[in-house]
Amino acid sequence: MIKVAVVGVGNCASSLIQGLEFYKGSKANEYSGLMHPKIGKWGVSDIKIVAAFDIDRRKVGKPVEEAIFAKPNCTLVFQKVLPVSGVMVQMGPILDGVAEHMADYADDLAFRPADIEPVDIVDALKESKAEVLVCYLPVGSEEAVRHYAQACLDAGVAMINCMPVFIASDPKWAQKFRDAGLPIVGDDIKSQVGATIVHRTLARLFGDRGVSLDRTYQLNTGGNTDFLNMLALERLKSKKKSKTESVQSQLDERLDTGDIHIGPSDYVQWQKDNKIAFIRMEGRGFGNAPIELELRMSVQDSPNSAGVVIDAIRCASLGLLRGLSGPLEEASAYYMKSPPLQMRDSDAYGACNDFIDGIDSNEAVSGQGEQAGMGK
Repeated sequence: MIKVAVVGVGNCASSLIQGLEFYKGSKANEYSGLMHPKIGKWGVSDIKIVAAFDIDRRKVGKPVEEAIFAKPNCTLVFQKVLPVSGVMVQMGPILDGVAEHMADYADDLAFRPADIEPVDIVDALKESKAEVLVCYLPVGSEEAVRHYAQACLDAGVAMINCMPVFIASDPKWAQKFRDAGLPIVGDDIKSQVGATIVHRTLARLFGDRGVSLDRTYQLNTGGNTDFLNMLALERLKSKKKSKTESVQSQLDERLDTGDIHIGPSDYVQWQKDNKIAFIRMEGRGFGNAPIELELRMSVQDSPNSAGVVIDAIRCASLGLLRGLSGPLEEASAYYMKSPPLQMRDSDAYGACNDFIDGIDSNEAVSGQGEQAGMGK
């Protein structure tokens, strides 16, 4: 059993926890939606939530199986009945986790901090015997993410950093995890089939087919708290960098800053957890003949990443089992937008599978990254 702590009991945590029950006891022919039904000795049913942290007064002090359905959560409910967990949501430190403009919106749409003292995160992690922590804090929570990263180091817990705050891809933080003997998978989770993975794939397709990409954009709209939070443009610096560099990493020649625009675009309340992405690419093919591509994609945002996190949790547990420390480069390259080492997604897929199978692919990973010209 893998014991997991969750930071941020929002839409993504809701999808993850619903999924743990949804796939419980599934047979081989019922694994639609999972990237790896089994990793190492663990299926989905072998993941157990043992601790949860949030700051919202409607969630703190509630059982986690109730808190995931509390406002302002608005994601798809695909597993209504959940077992009693015995895990109560604990108050975490707010730090920079709540944008000021949240106060301007209705209670059902925005965060409402509880007026109680936060628990000691290190003590809570130790008491729960958590082995892996999944970080789902809001975009722009730079200080808060680093606080939980340090708590992982102090408590001896591996980390899955789903946020665009650079921990695994920051050499100083990466070294801290190596020194502590702990694995980390990060940074900034890729969705299963989301805007970034599709944009990366199309960018690589243009290059592989000899088409010069001249300019591109990705525009996204949604109505969940993630999009509401990102209306504060000052919180978007790391998110925009993460998404932009993720696509740039797939190009043989980087685009000038003025020719690439990738990032969250607007909050549309009625969309709720439905994310709609618009991608446009303009390039030149044979004889400089123009090629234009436009794509519209609609997904349920939070379930789209939950299966990826389930994989990342089990890879982190593999790292613990094998005594690995620091960033797990293969898993990070496959599951994250801003890993320590960028690769083509097809190469990352193979390298991650080699890691899961216990094949030492360190040299191959480095070679693939250098050959593709894809450094961070």
